[in-house]
Formats: sequence, C-alpha cells, structure tokens
Amino acid sequence: MEFHKILQMNIGNKHLDILKNTEFIENIQEFGVIQQLYRAAIKEVRTKLEILDEEFQIKHDHSPIHHIEYRLKSPQSIMDKLMKKDLEINTQSIWNNLSDVAGIRVICNYINDIDRIAAFLIQQDDVTLIRRNDYIESPKSNGYRSLHLIVAVPIFLSDSTEHVKVEVQIRTIAMDFWASLEHKLKYKTQDEVSEDLRDRLLDCANSITLLDLEMQSIYEGIKSEQDD
Repeated sequence: MEFHKILQMNIGNKHLDILKNTEFIENIQEFGVIQQLYRAAIKEVRTKLEILDEEFQIKHDHSPIHHIEYRLKSPQSIMDKLMKKDLEINTQSIWNNLSDVAGIRVICNYINDIDRIAAFLIQQDDVTLIRRNDYIESPKSNGYRSLHLIVAVPIFLSDSTEHVKVEVQIRTIAMDFWASLEHKLKYKTQDEVSEDLRDRLLDCANSITLLDLEMQSIYEGIKSEQDD
C-alpha cells in the first residue's frame, strides 16, 4: 500500500496538517526504502538469535530462548515520537534520531539466559553494540525489568551497505508477563494510577524477580542431579 494512503488511514488531521508543511510527503519513496532496511535488519538479527538458540540446544541440551517477537514502528508512532522530541519530521530525522524503529523482543526461559544471549549476540563480528541499558540490574522505578540493547547490523544492498539500528529487549517469561499486563493496566485509565496501586504493581515485580531466581535454582538443581 502506498505510504500516503497508510498515513491517511493511521494518523489524524492534526498530523496531516503538519506534514503538509514538511518534506515527509515528498519523500514517500525514500521512507519506503528505509522501511525495507529496517525490515531486513529485523530478519538479520532474528536469524542470528535463532541460530544461536539452536546451537546452544545441540551443544548443551538447553534452549535459552522461549520465543521471539518483533515489530516495525508504524508511521503514526514514528511521527508521534519525532514530534514529542521536537525533531524534524522527515526520513533523515528518523534515521539519525530514532533507535527503536525496528524492535525485537527475546523471551528467555531463565534469568541467566539473558546475559548469555546478549553476550553471544554482541560478540559477533558484524554486530555493533551502540547502547546497553540494564533494567534488570537497575530496575525502573515502577519495577520494570529487562535488558535493552541497541545494535547495528550491516544490510547489504545491490549498490551499498547500510548499518541499521535495531532495539533488542531481552527478558524472562515472568518479566514479560509483568511488563505486558502493566502496560495494559496503565492504558486502562486516563488518570494517574494511585500510589497504592503503584506500590502493588511494584510488589508484583519484586515477587516475579524472586520467582525467576527460584526457577533458575530449581533448573540448576535438576541439571546437577542429572549430571550426577
């Protein structure tokens, strides 16, 4: 579908009025090109992760990855973020300023798998680590836990090579359960969540951390008994 039709379907009149005074509409084809680059980068990183998981399964009889999710930001989300940051709304601004247009979420079985997968990924010769935010070691104030990596991977085109940024979020099943439900609950209300409810959500996050550690301990205990 042509990008201007996508815009008309997905953004409001306010955004369309803004776009009439920018170069964004004039660069529809260029936007399509960078979308293709981001899609290719998602495929590249996803394939790397799947290969790593399969290798670990063969060598160690354990799959560190439970499943992988991925997404490409919609045109509306991209523009909302550019506007929030008070940035120019054009394709070059997307390329220069946004690092989460392409996103991959890796859901691991156990908490120790998180650092393992991250290390395997960033040690590859063609993966460049741009930024690492460890919200497991230092959780957000609301209790959110996850490891965030911004990496760049080369995408080889017919006449050039582009290094494309991808945000990789790595978390356990339990962390993902909490984050997904907290996100839904947060958008159930237009008002600020009360302090009591925030405290209860934080308690749930802390309980999930203890659960993760206990499940890791049980797994290691079973593995130790099998090795004996």
